[in-house]
Formats: sequence, structure tokens, C-alpha cells
Amino acid sequence: MPVGLVRAETVGTQEAEAAEAVPLGEAHRMLGIRPRELELAVELGALATVAPRRENHRRRVPVAELARVRAEEGFPATLRERLRLVGAREGAGLLGVTPLRFTRLARAGCFGPVRFSLNRYRAVVWLYLASELRDVAEHQPALLGGPLPEGLRRILAEGEDWRPRHWRNRRIAQAVRRTDDPWAAAAAHAAVLTPDVLEEAVPDPAERARLEELRPQLTTARPESLAARRVVRGLLTADGEEEILWHRLGLTLALSTARSARPCAGRCGSTGRHRGGEPAEGVEGAQSRFLRKSPSCITDTSSRPRRS
Repeated sequence: MPVGLVRAETVGTQEAEAAEAVPLGEAHRMLGIRPRELELAVELGALATVAPRRENHRRRVPVAELARVRAEEGFPATLRERLRLVGAREGAGLLGVTPLRFTRLARAGCFGPVRFSLNRYRAVVWLYLASELRDVAEHQPALLGGPLPEGLRRILAEGEDWRPRHWRNRRIAQAVRRTDDPWAAAAAHAAVLTPDVLEEAVPDPAERARLEELRPQLTTARPESLAARRVVRGLLTADGEEEILWHRLGLTLALSTARSARPCAGRCGSTGRHRGGEPAEGVEGAQSRFLRKSPSCITDTSSRPRRS
């Protein structure tokens, strides 16, 4: 079938689905789950949504998708169980390890958190999917007892903590999956880069303004104190050379697609070179280093870098 017809057919299908869809507020009541659980189901891809027919409106859930979920065996208990989040103590119980070992495994990147909150001492409290922890217990029992593998011990000895990085990667992957707009996909990668890095990667002010306009909301946390806001800002910012270059690579690839599909009005023309005329750093080399450093025990592939 010609590409034009395929695209027209797809658009027609999306419009039909949007017409037969309900708002998120109604969807959670129809499924018998809390709004936060519905939000998590959408983030994880357990519940499909469609774009609204009008701009500035929230996404909607197709009626057919609600019927599919409600028809699953064991509903709604099975759905709630897939969405169950646990902290370190309960997670340690699921794995059958001490809380200390659980934290060491999490810091070394053996599983990634889904959400976080701040306690009254402004310490980060990470939350994990119970279903992912059960997968670790089932498929990687060697991690639960005895000495940790040498690679993980080295990561811990160097003081690294992969929890923020995997949370950021997971949220960016979710944002990219939920959009067909290459500019929005680029904005997801740009969201975790500092202004200086972003200006270096995207010299054109009009393009940077477009990316800022489409910046996804990676967290709903809105701490009141300045100290807490600093903590959240740190969690929202890529840290370390490999991670920064990884997201620069994702940004570069998405921008290439976006510029071809829909050039940004008023674009000044990017040369892909650093200020001063020097060639941009080799992001592919950084990507390779990132993958070599990434712990091999991570089970959530949506939160780990992928080769494009």
C-alpha cells in the first residue's frame, strides 16, 4: 500500500479512536483504580492512550482499551498487582535479602526505580515495581546471596549510584514512546541536559525555544523548600560524561528527523560543531562506553540505553 494511503489510514484510525475514548479521570473510575495508579499504567505502557482531538487537552483512553483490560482474568486484582510499588524494605522482603543488600543491588543498577518521593529530611525515597523485583528473584538468583560479581563491587567501590540515571532513562523512554512528534522526542532528551550543554548541542535559539515548549513533565514533584527543589533538580539532570553524551546522541538523532520532517521556523542553521569551530564530540564512542559500563544485571530494558 502506498505510504500516503497508509498514513491517511493511520490518521483516520487515530481520529476514530480519539472519538471513542474517555478522559483519564473517567478511565480510572471505570477500572476501579486510583488516579496515581492509572497514571502509572499509562507510563508503563500497560494502558494505551490516544492523543486528544484538540490541542492543549490531555490524552484519552480508548473505550476498547478499557474493555480489553477489564476482560483480563483476575481483573482488577491482577492489574493492581502489576502496578504495585514498593520501597526498599518491602522490596528486600520480596527478594529475600537484607535491606542493605537490596540498596547495594539498586545502587549498582541491577533494577531501576519507577518513582521517587522526598521525606521530611529531604532524602530521596525510591519506589520499585514489585513485578520487576520478582523477575530479578526468578531469573537472577545468584545476585541474592554470596559475594556480588566483581563488576558490581567495582561500581559500588567507585561510589556510583545508578538509581537516578535509570529513573531518568525510564522516564525519557516513556515520553518518547508516547509521541509521534520527532520534536517532542528530541525535547525528552533535551529535558535532562543543562542549559550550557543544550546551547552547545543546539546552537539555534528558535530550535531551543521549540524544545523548551515541548519539554515533557518528567515528575509531578513540586517541593516547597529551596533545598528540596535543589534535590529534585539534581534528579532531573543528566550526570556524568557518558550519560550526558548518551542523551546528546538521542537529541541529535531526533533533531535530524525533526528537521527533515518539519523544519523549525526561523532556524539559523546548525553546523553540528562546538563553539570555536571544533568538531562535536564523538557521541557514538560515548554510547559504546556507556553500554560497557552499564551493569549487565538490569532487567528493565525500557530504562537502559539502546542502540539506535
